[in-house]
Amino acid sequence: MLLLQMRSSRINMTKSKLLPLAILLGITLSSGHSHAQVRDSVVVNLYTIVFYEGDTIPYIKLREVVKYGKRRFKSRSEMNQYYKMIRNLKLTYPYAQLAKYKLLEMNEDLKMIKTERERREYINQAEKELRMQYEKDLRKFTVSQGKMLMKLIDRETGATSYDLVKELKGGFSATFWQGVARLFGSNLKVKFDPEGEDKLLNELIGLYEKGLL
Repeated sequence: MLLLQMRSSRINMTKSKLLPLAILLGITLSSGHSHAQVRDSVVVNLYTIVFYEGDTIPYIKLREVVKYGKRRFKSRSEMNQYYKMIRNLKLTYPYAQLAKYKLLEMNEDLKMIKTERERREYINQAEKELRMQYEKDLRKFTVSQGKMLMKLIDRETGATSYDLVKELKGGFSATFWQGVARLFGSNLKVKFDPEGEDKLLNELIGLYEKGLL
């Protein structure tokens, strides 16, 4: 959190300049930084002006900034792989988020279901709806995009795709779909390894989540 102090006689920023900044940074007044010396405060549009010991102080809360050193590539092939990873991440990450929130929703609903029959009917209906809504798009994924999606699902849900299928559909279905995945060079049991082979991907996810990609 950054507190910018300037004398009122020297404030030369106009509202037209501050407004876009306020929108971008989500400027707020934090109650945790109020002191006895602060006489009063006024909200001007989306930013806050605090009067402190005779001075006029814009109080601004800045979002976290992540900065990495300039990336250097050993070859053009390595550079191409890097930007391919970014493209695949932007495509697959929203679906991993969807899987996480859908799983949370289903788990909450399943807690209310009493019988095994109703449970199966609910899961089958949910699967049908997901297929109708997303199967067409997911079929367009390349093998590398499918592998990344499975890793992201593990990262977001804490469970591999194999575990999720086994939990919801049973061991037979999980084994069957694992066999199908293997035919296409994939693996439903793949895990996300943030400290190993997925370290770079994990770094890119952090940048993506902050809107820096």
